[in-house]
Amino acid sequence: MDARLLDILACPVCKGPLRYQRAEALLICRADRLAFPIRDDIPVMLEDEARVLAADDALLER
Repeated sequence: MDARLLDILACPVCKGPLRYQRAEALLICRADRLAFPIRDDIPVMLEDEARVLAADDALLER
């Protein structure tokens, strides 16, 4: 992921910041507990494509 792209991306639901998880190829919104996939180096920023994370999911802690 390009660092410049990460700087301008925001959660499409709450417009909050996203955290990049390189190993899992995900962008995480901690506020909404959503994990947006990154496919072929392209973030899929659709709410319908996001995975809902459990409150105790380890991805929210990183």
